[in-house]
Amino acid sequence: MVDTKESFTELFNHHYPKVLRICKGYFNGNQAMAVDATQEVFIKVWEKLPGFRHEAGIGTWIYRIAVNTCLMQLRKTGIKKMVPVDTMPDIHLEDDNHEQEEKLRKLYTCIQQLDETGKLIILLVLEAVAYPDIAQIVGISEENLRVKIHRIKKNLTQCVLYGNI
Repeated sequence: MVDTKESFTELFNHHYPKVLRICKGYFNGNQAMAVDATQEVFIKVWEKLPGFRHEAGIGTWIYRIAVNTCLMQLRKTGIKKMVPVDTMPDIHLEDDNHEQEEKLRKLYTCIQQLDETGKLIILLVLEAVAYPDIAQIVGISEENLRVKIHRIKKNLTQCVLYGNI
């Protein structure tokens, strides 16, 4: 049991910040809901860790649990995917560039407009998860993933610049 507890603690410390950011992305920046979902994710990780079969990387497995947990909570609560710009957290840039700050606000708003798969992909890309891992999490080929990422980036650019996807 000591090994499981130690390995869980390491997993928790390493993956908690990333899982929390992914959950925030799904809950429109709502810190309280993201923390609740993240806690639920790690409860599931703790419960299922002894049965982990190593068919995928541990991080990939945890992200998949996180995504499924967030989607389940969204379905249960019926949270709208759109979020008004004024509810986004303040973004402080070193040079306090107002134009850059506004583009980031628009980007976060545009990410909320993506479908579930698109949102998952771009949130994982922003977390610097490797493409093969993202492809495995999403359940598509790496080649298809690259095409989707290209389209998502194009759509997000269109949305940020012109206000529509």
